[in-house]
Amino acid sequence: MKDFLDHDFLLNNETAKLLYHDFAKDLPIIDYHCHINPREIFENRRYENITQVWLEADHYKWRLIRANGEDEKNVTGKEASDYEKFLSFARMMPKAIGNPVYHWAHLELRRYFDCDLILSEETAPYIWDICKEKLASGMATSTMSVKDIIKKSNVSVIVTTDDPIDSLCFHQSIKDDKDFTAKVLPGFRPDKAVNVEKTDFLAYINELSAVTEVAINNISGLFAALEKRLDFFAQLGAVTADHGLDFIPFEKDAEKDAPAIFEKAINGSLLSDVEVNKYKTALLLFFGRLYAQKGFVMQLHYGALRNNNQQKLEIIGPDSGYDAISSYECSRNISAFLNELEKTNELPKTILYSLNPNDDAVLQTISACFPAAGILAKVQQGSAWWFNDTKQGIEAQLLNLASRGLLGGFIGMLTDSRSFLSYVRHEYFRRILCNMVGEWAEKGECPNDIKMLGALVSDISYHNVKKYFGF
Repeated sequence: MKDFLDHDFLLNNETAKLLYHDFAKDLPIIDYHCHINPREIFENRRYENITQVWLEADHYKWRLIRANGEDEKNVTGKEASDYEKFLSFARMMPKAIGNPVYHWAHLELRRYFDCDLILSEETAPYIWDICKEKLASGMATSTMSVKDIIKKSNVSVIVTTDDPIDSLCFHQSIKDDKDFTAKVLPGFRPDKAVNVEKTDFLAYINELSAVTEVAINNISGLFAALEKRLDFFAQLGAVTADHGLDFIPFEKDAEKDAPAIFEKAINGSLLSDVEVNKYKTALLLFFGRLYAQKGFVMQLHYGALRNNNQQKLEIIGPDSGYDAISSYECSRNISAFLNELEKTNELPKTILYSLNPNDDAVLQTISACFPAAGILAKVQQGSAWWFNDTKQGIEAQLLNLASRGLLGGFIGMLTDSRSFLSYVRHEYFRRILCNMVGEWAEKGECPNDIKMLGALVSDISYHNVKKYFGF
């Protein structure tokens, strides 16, 4: 019987152990999509206790605590102390075996706090004190601040998620810090300009106009303002844009009809569902062409059924753990959208993510329809995302990619996280990848050529993503 989280955790064959420890383990991390706050990097935040690190903004953990029957005050409430919230998490943990949070939390305790205790209600007081002491000593020795954690994690590039109207002042300040070597780049996320059906759309357009000093009286003005902001992002090193969509739309005649639809929207008129989708189609086509021109990578995330609990949305707000997987099927739309850009040679490098794992084969087979000479896997399915970045979900995504496409072209893992300790997810992914490839080798399903296989896992872990984004 193996020890929990031992040196060879998830590495169940000798080839896997060799691949991970000799080829993947020590490679730098490029976290090309996350939701961490750049202000906390600029301010080099220091934490007083483990709750501040773990539970302030992690809806993965919040969902599990709630599932254990805890009162919301012990999850996000202001009336509960940090220690009470930590206890609520600890009480839940023995029931969470099989969930990736169980693995991640214990990896984080070991990698950042040198603590190999198993978290439960009984061990919680000891772990609380160990972590608090480590954080306190880190304040004195500058070893547990945000920048120190990033350095300790061997992170070379971080791409945040930023609205077009953001000032990016913290990115600029981080860039000016010559003692901090990791690149922190903005990621362009123009969802509010796309979501014409939202009640705050008109207010947002007015804000965008004010920031850019561009009059947005028609769709040409909107396009000019958005391009101006994308250029500003590029000046600070941005190379990618991300879109969070319920589904990927595609309507015929969208670009022809969009100017009238936009004018109707800014005049306060109600739009039909078809008009909404035509506008969104036109905006996404505009962005796709713009990204191709500017050399940006386009990331499309879809398939989340958001804010299912209306009562909790009103009390806590969005992105608080009340989202689910959507079953909306839009494969024809995705194909038509990519094809429309390809017709005029204006399809940028594109990464497709669906929250629904049933879409894995769809995304992989569609991606393979849009290759480009000289570009490795120009359009590709993204890493197992959100509810799917489990051991089983990562394995399924990798197996799908390997069986239907080119595994060696994959750009690997990202955290998609709001936590600075979540870089262990890259370790988790690399161990799973090495185990899978090692198993194939030992079963005779691929050559047991360590040099070749080592190059494969090294590329997927680091080199492919570095080249794909041009870092």
